[in-house]
Amino acid sequence: MAELYAVQEPYPQELPVLTEVAFARDEQRKLSGPGMRTFLNIARQWGLSEQQKMAVLGSPARSTYHKWAKDAAEGNNLTLPFDTLVRISAVLGVHKALKIVFLTPEEGIDWLKQPNLAPVFAGHAPLDMITSGFQDRILTVRRHLDARRGGIFSAPTDAAFEHEPWSADDIAIVE
Repeated sequence: MAELYAVQEPYPQELPVLTEVAFARDEQRKLSGPGMRTFLNIARQWGLSEQQKMAVLGSPARSTYHKWAKDAAEGNNLTLPFDTLVRISAVLGVHKALKIVFLTPEEGIDWLKQPNLAPVFAGHAPLDMITSGFQDRILTVRRHLDARRGGIFSAPTDAAFEHEPWSADDIAIVE
C-alpha cells in the first residue's frame, strides 16, 4: 500500500520550451497574413464594427489596423504582435466551436449576440465580452464554448432556434 502514495517528481527535469517557437518572428510573420484575413472574414460574418474589430485585436491605432488589413488583403509581409495573434487564435477557436455546437451559423451568431445567463457572462452577450478589448474575456468565451462542446451544461439563452430538440426516435444506432 505504501507504494500507492509514494511521491513522484511531477515533471521531467527538462521540459521543452514552447515559447521559443511561439515568439519567433518568422513564425509570427507566417501566421500574421492568413490570421488577419481569416479574422476579418469572421468579423464580417459576426457583423462587427470597425471599433469592435480594433478592440478584439488589442486596440491598435486606427491607421495601424488599416495597414494590417491592407497588407493582409494584398499578401504583403505582415508581422502582427504576439498578443494580437493570441487574440486572433481565440476568435478562430470561438468560430470553430460555434460551428460544432450549433446546427447553423445563424444560430451560433444569435447565441453570441444574446444575453447569456451562464455565470461567466453575468447576463451579458458573449460578443460583448469578445469585443471588450480584454484578451482574457475572449479566451473566457472560447473556454466556455470548448467546455460546452465537450458536453458541459450551459445556461439557456433567448436565441431563436429553427429546430426542435431531438427525441429518442431521432437517434439511430448503427453497428
